[in-house]
Amino acid sequence: MGIITVTKENLEQEHICCAISNNKDCQVVAKKSWLTERFDDGLVFKKGNVRGKCFIEYIPAEKAWSPIQADGYMYIDCFWVSGQFKGQGNSNLLLQECIEDSKEKGKQGLVVLSSGKKMPYLSDPDYLRYMGFELADTAEPFYELLYLPFEKASAKPCFRDSVKLPKIEPSGFVLYYTYQCPFTAKYVPLIEAAAHERNIPFKAVRFETAEQAQNAPAPFTAYSLFYDGEFLTHEILSVKKFEKIITEKGL
Repeated sequence: MGIITVTKENLEQEHICCAISNNKDCQVVAKKSWLTERFDDGLVFKKGNVRGKCFIEYIPAEKAWSPIQADGYMYIDCFWVSGQFKGQGNSNLLLQECIEDSKEKGKQGLVVLSSGKKMPYLSDPDYLRYMGFELADTAEPFYELLYLPFEKASAKPCFRDSVKLPKIEPSGFVLYYTYQCPFTAKYVPLIEAAAHERNIPFKAVRFETAEQAQNAPAPFTAYSLFYDGEFLTHEILSVKKFEKIITEKGL
């Protein structure tokens, strides 16, 4: 499989969305807009020369939309190989591209958000550990910050103290999100409308800068839902799944 590096120049021609084929879909438009702005921050998006879930996206950690401290590292935003492209060495190919590129740019290593066990939207911890990643830090309820140092003397990255125990002050539902993941452009307005139809307190907060995201109350800044101050989930919810939560809360 060949590897394509997506840039401002070829972004409109390339299929970049993991599960959405229509380039005019609001989700694709939002994601491409987010990417366009991040390229100036050093973001790199590499994908297989196919239409499907086969890509890696990374950015200098100082510019990452994540509440971490990892100066000198490259932060992997998203790494997804799925469907017909699994089991063919494509994950190794993309990761090696990232490693070589990061070394050429003088980085100390790679850092990525994961979890104790494999979970949706988070990089597979078993695969990462198999490839040499180590545990750098943890945050409640299940987050792990994994890193791959290029030198033994490389400093260990960590989460910011603000996300060690995810908790916020506002009551009701509060959702923090970005357009880093395209699915939020569609599903956030849908569940927001569902809450308002039931007169349930709901506030959606979209991070629009790296600084805002770096001061987020939870590690997964693409989507983190709280209720009455407590963290609920990082999974991007459909209306049906959101209504299930509403029922469970007795609302």
